[in-house]
Amino acid sequence: MYLNSEPKNNSIKESKPHKKALFFDKTAKVIIYLGGIATILSVVAILVFVFWEALPLWFSAEGNATEKISPKEIFQTRKPLLIGVDEYREILYTFTDSATVDFISLTSKEIIKSLKVDSTSDEVITSSSKSPFRNLIALGTNKGNVILGQVKFSVNFLEDDKREITPEFLLISKVKIDSLQKPISKLVYRKNSDTELTLVALTSDKRLLQYSSEKSSSLFSESEEKIYFNDLTSIIEYPISAIEFDNFCEKLMIGTNNGWLYYISLKDKSNPQLIQKINPTPSGKSAITSLGFIIGDQSLVVGDADGNVTSWMRVLDEKTDYGWKLVNPHTFDSHQAEVTTVATSLRNKSFITGDSKGKIFLEHLTSERTLLELSGKELPVRDIAFSPKGDGAIVLYEDGTIVSFDIESPHPEITLKTLFGKVWYEGYAKPEYVWQSTGGTDDFEPKFSLVPLIIGTLKGTFYAMLFAIPLALFGALYTSQFSHPKIRNYIKPTVEVMAALPSVVIGFLAGLWLAPLLERILPGVILMFFTVPLVIVAGASIWKRIPSKIRYKLKPGYELFFIIPLIILGYYIAQWLGPIFEYYVLGGDYRTWLMNTLNEQYDQRNSIVVGFAMGFAVIPIIFTICEDALSSVPASLTSASLALGATKWETATRIVLPSASPGIFSAIMIGFGRAVGETMIVLMATGNTPILSFSPFNGMRTLSANIAVEIPEAPYQGTLYRVLFLAATLLFILTFIVNTVAEIVRQRLRKKYAEL
Repeated sequence: MYLNSEPKNNSIKESKPHKKALFFDKTAKVIIYLGGIATILSVVAILVFVFWEALPLWFSAEGNATEKISPKEIFQTRKPLLIGVDEYREILYTFTDSATVDFISLTSKEIIKSLKVDSTSDEVITSSSKSPFRNLIALGTNKGNVILGQVKFSVNFLEDDKREITPEFLLISKVKIDSLQKPISKLVYRKNSDTELTLVALTSDKRLLQYSSEKSSSLFSESEEKIYFNDLTSIIEYPISAIEFDNFCEKLMIGTNNGWLYYISLKDKSNPQLIQKINPTPSGKSAITSLGFIIGDQSLVVGDADGNVTSWMRVLDEKTDYGWKLVNPHTFDSHQAEVTTVATSLRNKSFITGDSKGKIFLEHLTSERTLLELSGKELPVRDIAFSPKGDGAIVLYEDGTIVSFDIESPHPEITLKTLFGKVWYEGYAKPEYVWQSTGGTDDFEPKFSLVPLIIGTLKGTFYAMLFAIPLALFGALYTSQFSHPKIRNYIKPTVEVMAALPSVVIGFLAGLWLAPLLERILPGVILMFFTVPLVIVAGASIWKRIPSKIRYKLKPGYELFFIIPLIILGYYIAQWLGPIFEYYVLGGDYRTWLMNTLNEQYDQRNSIVVGFAMGFAVIPIIFTICEDALSSVPASLTSASLALGATKWETATRIVLPSASPGIFSAIMIGFGRAVGETMIVLMATGNTPILSFSPFNGMRTLSANIAVEIPEAPYQGTLYRVLFLAATLLFILTFIVNTVAEIVRQRLRKKYAEL
C-alpha cells in the first residue's frame, strides 16, 4: 500500500505547479493579446484624429441669403448709390443721390438714423467711392465738387452682454475738383495717411482729373499743405469705363470701353507717368467694366462686359523703361453676363464679383477657384459690401433692393494645386513651390505648398542614410564575421550605447560645433574620401609584405588596430592638402567657386551636417539589427563554405550577406523610418528653410520639423493648424507605405533564402 500510495501523492504535488504555470501562461497570453490590440487601436485612433483634424480643409464654402430689404420701404424716391456694413453685420449704411446717408438695421429692416451729408448744399450726388479701409467715403456732385467723409461705428457692451452700436457720419471736407463745374460721373478716393489723400474723377464731358493733397509739419514751422491738380485726359486714348486706385495712392488703373487697361504711376503726384498699356480681356475688344485691388494692393481684379474675370499684378522686368510690367497670373470662372462690380475682402485674398443678371461669385485669388455662386435677384448688381470679418456680404441691386448673405469659407486658399502644385504668388516672377505660412502684415499671402517639405524630408533622409548605411552595414559585417570575440564584446555594447544619446544633444553639437568646423575644413573633408582609401590600400600592401610568422601571431580582428592609425593619417593628409586644393583648384575660396561655377550658395547648416548628425543617430539602430541578423546565419553554412575552399570574404559576401538579407533590409527600413521622423536634429543642424533644392550645400525643412516649429503659433482650427495635421497625415502614410513595402520584401527574401 505504501508503494502504491507514494506515486499518487507525488502526482498530486506535481500537478499543482503545472496548473499554476498554465494559469500564468494563459494570463500572460491574454495580457499580451490585449496589449497588442490596444497598441493597434491606439495607432488607428491617432491616425483617425490626425485625419479628422485635416478633413475640414476639403469642405466647400457655404452661403445663403438671410435678409432682404425692399427699396420702397426704405428709400421711396431716393436712389441708393453705395452700400456698407459694420463688422457685426447689424447696421448697414447707404448713400443716396439726394446727398443723404441712411443707417438701416438689418434686424428690424428700418432706418435708425438718416443724415444730410452736407446741410449747406443742395447738390445732387452723381457718383460715389468707398475706400475699404476705415469706411472713407467720397461723393461726386453735379457741380464738380467732391464731398469727403467717414462712416464710424461706436460699440458699447452693456451689462447683460449685449452690444450697442452707434453709427455716425463725419464730414471731412469738400473739394472743388472741376473748375468747370461739370457733373462727376466716376470717382475714386484713397487716403494713404492722415496727411495724404488723392482723388481721381471722370467728369461728364470725359475729362480725367487728379487731385492730391499732402500735408507736412515740423517742430520749427507751421504745417504746410501741397495741392496737386493734374488733367490726365491726354494720357487715355479711349473712352473710360472703369477707374481704380490702390490704398498707397501710387497705382492708378484706368479701364476703357474697348478693352484697354492703363497703368499710371502717381508716386510723384506732380508728374503722373504712364507705365504700361495692355489689353487684358480675352477677346481684346470687350469693355472693362469693373476693377478692384486685392488686399495688399499687389493684385488687380479685372472684370469685363463678356463676364470674364482675371487678375493682374506687376513684376520686375529690366527690359521695360520703368522696370515693371503687368502679368496675368490667374484666370477665374466667367460670368454669363457683364461684370458690374468687384468687392474685396479685408481678411484674405478673397473677393466677390457681381454681374448684370444678379449672380454673385465668391472667388479666391491664390487658389484660383470659385468658392460660391449666389443669387438674390435677377437684376444688375450695383454695389457689394464685403463684411469686415469676411463672414457675409451685403448686395445692392439696381432697383435699390438690398440682400444680406451669410458666407462661411474657412479655408479658401486650400486646393490640391496650392498644396502640391506650382502657384504664381504675388511678387514672384513665375509659379513656384513655396512654403511660407505667416508674414509680417495682415495682407500677407499665405503659401502652403507641401512639396518643399516633402522634398526636404526625403533629402535629409537620403543624406543621413548615405552616411549611415555603409558604416553600419560594413561595421556589422566586420564585427560579426571578422573581429575577435573579445573585440566584438566591446564594440556592440558601445554602439548600442550611442543609441541612448538624446537627439537634441546630437543636434546641439551638430549645429554649434560641427557646422562651423565643417565650414572651415570642407575642402579637406572632400579630399578625405580619396586620401583615406588610398592610405588604407597602401597600408594593406605594406601589411602583405610583413613576414607571415609575425602576421599569424596576431589574433583575427586585431588588424583593426593597424587600420585606425591609417584612417587618422589619411584624415590629416586630407586636411594638409585641403588649403592647397582650395587655393589652386577652387580659386582660393570654395564658397565663391561654388557660387560662380555651380551657382550654389554654401550655408553653414546644410545637408552635409545633417547627414553626419542624423547618420550618427541612425547608425546604432542599423548596426545592431544587421549584426544580429549576420550572427544568426547558421554556422553550418559558413563552415561548409570555408570547407569548400572559399575565403572568409567570399563566405561573408556570398553566403552570409544573402542569408541575412531579410534582417539587413529590415534594419535599413527601420533606420529610414527613424530618419524620416527625426525632428530635433533637423531643427538644430539645418537652417530650417523650406527650399526646393537637392544640393548638399544648403539646408532644408522636413515635415516633422515644420510641425514642431509651426504648431505652437498656429491658430486653433485655422488653416495653418489643419494643414499641419495634413502634413502629419502625409508623414504617417509615407512611413506606413515604406514599412509595408519593407515587410513584403523581407518576407520574400526570407522565403528565398530559407532553403539554404
